[in-house]
Amino acid sequence: MRALMAEGEWQPRPGYPVSAAEIQKQRALSGSQVWRHPRFAIQDLPMPQVADDEVLIRVRAVGICGSDTHVYETDRDGYIIFSGLVRLPCVLGHEFSGVVEKTGKLVRELAPGDLVAMESIQWCGYCTPCRSGAPNQCQNIELLGLSTHGALAEFAAVKAKYCWKINSLLERYSEAETFAIGALIEPIGCAYNGMFISGGGLRPGETAVVYGAGPIGLAAIALARLSGASRIIGFERLESRRELARIMGADYVFGIAPKGNPSPASREVLELTGGVGADVQIEAAGDAPHTIPEMERSTAPNGRIVYLGRAERSTPMSLDGLVSGAQKIVGARGHSGYGIFNNIIRLIATGRLDPRPMITSRFPFDEALAALERSAARIDGKILVTMP
Repeated sequence: MRALMAEGEWQPRPGYPVSAAEIQKQRALSGSQVWRHPRFAIQDLPMPQVADDEVLIRVRAVGICGSDTHVYETDRDGYIIFSGLVRLPCVLGHEFSGVVEKTGKLVRELAPGDLVAMESIQWCGYCTPCRSGAPNQCQNIELLGLSTHGALAEFAAVKAKYCWKINSLLERYSEAETFAIGALIEPIGCAYNGMFISGGGLRPGETAVVYGAGPIGLAAIALARLSGASRIIGFERLESRRELARIMGADYVFGIAPKGNPSPASREVLELTGGVGADVQIEAAGDAPHTIPEMERSTAPNGRIVYLGRAERSTPMSLDGLVSGAQKIVGARGHSGYGIFNNIIRLIATGRLDPRPMITSRFPFDEALAALERSAARIDGKILVTMP
């Protein structure tokens, strides 16, 4: 089968304390500290072998994630930008949908012909966080398409427990649309997890602010609208994405003002909320040094800041405001557990949530490298790679 393989050089940065486990597994806990000079090519690989608890998926649609872009991009020293778990070589791609081709002998819930979408958080189910109901914090976690082979390939073998049927979407959408939508469930799930699980939910009538109108930010805007937010304010550098934010449900969308600008983001939020501030602020831009100070200045009493973006940079915060305002800041990773996938599939199947406007570019698999290159421009909502 053909697959897009990412390779690189294991060269830990000077001063980075590489652990014995990282060396043994050739798996970096922080990819940006270890993997250098990445290379990408479509290669011919053996067909995946299907274990007893796995299914073989014929891949039909794959979303290009910011994480993929951060493996593709490098800093001035040639190191990848992605700061999470990475093992190379690896087949990229973790937001995907497809058709079940074959099932292992222990699989009961799926059958050949089922249409499925996949979780990319590969939780073990045995560690204390998993057994305590926190699979996204699994201590033995693997990340599909980043530390284990992913789905930018003709076929992928994954454990059945990570698969969710999307057959119900066929009652409303064509098969091609169903596969495209299925590839969006994973990033929507990340926004859902941050807002409603880690962040504690959004009460009808509250004000929501979203920084960053990439796919996760756009999903956050749509979910805030579904939850009954009285006012949704978005901030995004690119006009093309600002228009997408409006389509997905934002009431007001602004460019992120440069530092020192007389009308920074916090001032816009305070003016629109009568000086009170936002009840929920969502960081989906991965630009904490610029966004967190603006959020600090414009969060309402008892308000929440949900940090979804990922960047390997420290950001100073003044904690006095959290104390006096009884405010909270929480981080969130992943989309597994808590009924997240099931609830999103229900919302889409009933027409309550239509994520299709998020898709702004499509590439055939033969042009997957071009899709990665385009993702680095950060002008799209969601880029899809489609299989024949």
